[in-house]
Amino acid sequence: MKGTVYKFGNDVDTDQIIPARYLNTTDPVELAAHCMEDADPEFAAAVQPGAVMVAGKNFGCGSSREHAPIAIKAAGVSCVIASTFARIFYRNAVNIGLPILECPEAAAALEEGDMVEVNLAEGVIRNLTRPGEYQSAPFPSFMQEIIEQGGLINYVQERMKKRA
Repeated sequence: MKGTVYKFGNDVDTDQIIPARYLNTTDPVELAAHCMEDADPEFAAAVQPGAVMVAGKNFGCGSSREHAPIAIKAAGVSCVIASTFARIFYRNAVNIGLPILECPEAAAALEEGDMVEVNLAEGVIRNLTRPGEYQSAPFPSFMQEIIEQGGLINYVQERMKKRA
């Protein structure tokens, strides 16, 4: 995947990702319209499909709501790279098919507007704007399958079809 970097800081919580005032819906399009609204009011209007969100430590901390990774994915973000993720956000992201990579070096070095290329299978993040290549742990094959299927529910449904 390839996209432009949108960069955020440390401790971005789920209320910044999708403010609680919009949790009366589960419609991905509506959630995307308000994604990152309190952190960057221009984000939802500016983000382009394929974008790569980059952040510091503890991304997705706060509540366990699935609305946060749904909003990010529906906004067109292809991948999130952070120094670290809150555990429940990490799990929710995988469950809904949003690729995420922990890579402190990339999170520190990448800048807003950089063009990056991400290879999930290898865990390689390449900065195409300025020299830089970073290595994160590659996704295990079963997690890659979950992402490729668009989330855990689709993955399980496909496996059940194959067994039938």
